[in-house]
Amino acid sequence: MTRFLRPLLAGLTSIPLLLIPAPGMGESLLVTQGRAGASLDFRIIIPPIMRVLENSHPSQLVPVVGGDWSAEQRLVVLSNMRRGFCVTLRMNTSDVEAWRLQTEQSGGVTLSPVSDGYRLCTPRPGRYTLLLQHEFEASGNGDMQSLRWPVQTDITAL
Repeated sequence: MTRFLRPLLAGLTSIPLLLIPAPGMGESLLVTQGRAGASLDFRIIIPPIMRVLENSHPSQLVPVVGGDWSAEQRLVVLSNMRRGFCVTLRMNTSDVEAWRLQTEQSGGVTLSPVSDGYRLCTPRPGRYTLLLQHEFEASGNGDMQSLRWPVQTDITAL
């Protein structure tokens, strides 16, 4: 008989242990009085970006007939500036007497001469591929065989 009572007593004494919460066990309480509410306000802030993806041109210009030079510059700019950007092109040598610049003025791109070069502006954000055709007239020094790239390119956000 003790053989049957011993497991029964062990079972009865362990029941109160099941009723006591063990340390480390989480407890929760459900409250149904009142209302809970929450709202989330997300803001996505995109920093201003202006990146020159390409600015390719020949590093040396070889004169064509008459001693003048001609070259194409490819400028690819990516910008999220709301009002666009401007590119200022300036001459950085005295070996050039006259300089002409042409480009396709589509999509609101404007090209205008300024006192020391040209200014090319875009009105809005986007990716712009600008093909700039430069023509340079040599100064009185007609014996020059080549010319280092004579144009300095500066970009300004609007």
